Amino acid sequence: MKIAVAAHSEDSGLDEKTVQLVDELAKCSPIPTIYVGGYWGLMRRVVDEALKRRLTVVAILPIEREDVEVPEGLITVKSGCEYRCRSVALVRSADVLIALGGAAGTMIEVLMAYAMGKPTFVLTGTGLATDKLPLAFPDYVDDRRSARVTYSGDPRALARAACSAGSAQKILEIG
Repeated sequence: MKIAVAAHSEDSGLDEKTVQLVDELAKCSPIPTIYVGGYWGLMRRVVDEALKRRLTVVAILPIEREDVEVPEGLITVKSGCEYRCRSVALVRSADVLIALGGAAGTMIEVLMAYAMGKPTFVLTGTGLATDKLPLAFPDYVDDRRSARVTYSGDPRALARAACSAGSAQKILEIG
């Protein structure tokens, strides 16, 4: 299983929730490969915690940050794309998406995953802009109902739900 973790590009004070999420992901069966969009901010914390647990982690880097120094063991993909284009590769590469908390970029990735029919899981209670998503989109983003968006303030429960979601049956047309 491939799980994309969309996360804020700045440090967000979510260290404990990140540890809980990654700790639970490491218990998934089969053990997932974790995908992130970079190695800075909250994404860096996800990578570090996942590597500590010997998970395979792939960072799909935007062209603006392809030169970022990364730890040994992190697989990097130099996308050649700017940030939003990189998000397409990130979301398409995964079976499911977990939004750990973030701003516009994370919300774009949530909407993209939904549009592609991928199970999407959003951590709430982060104090970040993504906390507003359940107000706008309680279960689904639109009437196509392409994939349920699941919200939880419990990172462990969110990880368990993502692990049991399986993968999207097919990629839907975006539009």
